[in-house]
Amino acid sequence: MQDEVLDVLRERSGPMSAYDVLGQLRQDKLNLAPPTIYRALSSLTNRGKVHRLESLNAFVACQYDDHEHAWIMSICDSCGAVNEIVSPELLNALSGVASESGFLSTRHVIEIYGQCAACRAIEAKA
Repeated sequence: MQDEVLDVLRERSGPMSAYDVLGQLRQDKLNLAPPTIYRALSSLTNRGKVHRLESLNAFVACQYDDHEHAWIMSICDSCGAVNEIVSPELLNALSGVASESGFLSTRHVIEIYGQCAACRAIEAKA
């Protein structure tokens, strides 16, 4: 089931909710239940194959095969495209700032909203 969920997320260019994934997979498997999808998404997220977009309560397939660092997600307000950025320097700096107050960070969730280059180009032509 995890492979099927991952395939659905990879085929989609934007984020999908668990119910969006369920809807896709129910086309072939009518008896599929939400807990099955949530378990698959949880496992994929824990393995770093899928990222959860906290602000959207949605998921995207990881764009990198192997990275050891947390990610920064840029999300286009116009088209919904999501781009994954890895910046170990920025994340180390954030952890450092947090640790100055005695806080030990265990994970980072950084989501940046704005407009992607493609949408800005379209807007500039209009």
